Amino acid sequence: MDLNHVKAWKAAGTALLGGLTAFWGWLGWLVVGWLGCMCLDYITGSAAAAKAGKWSSQTARDGIWHKAGMIVVVLVAAGADLLLCLVLDQLPVIQLPMTYRGLVCPLVLVWYCITELGSIGENAMAMGAPVPRWLPKLLEAGKNAVDQVGESLPTEEKK
Repeated sequence: MDLNHVKAWKAAGTALLGGLTAFWGWLGWLVVGWLGCMCLDYITGSAAAAKAGKWSSQTARDGIWHKAGMIVVVLVAAGADLLLCLVLDQLPVIQLPMTYRGLVCPLVLVWYCITELGSIGENAMAMGAPVPRWLPKLLEAGKNAVDQVGESLPTEEKK
């Protein structure tokens, strides 16, 4: 492969990634990252179980159902964001001091990404990889920070 072919592939890849970013923005990349984390977690979980001689098809199916449930939760969060955006745009009685473009779905996605990354790290340890002691602590701190933001959201009107 000559240099011109390499440049053409790079240009095509850059154009594709730029087009996708323009189409779905940073939230789309967050979804792609989360889906990648889910796949990697499933693969590393299966590998860790196989290494320990504990792999079972029932456990693997349970893992798939677990991931499917997560997809449902993300769809619910996206629906909640869509509903909030529509209500805030169409009902002049309800106003926020800022423009609402969605908060529920990104928070859920970040929380799930951090959870998946923690699980991938645990699977890697079970496979024999050394993992820095601070990495699980860092992921837990990130998860707690997202929890604090989510829990600080007003859920009912104060009287």
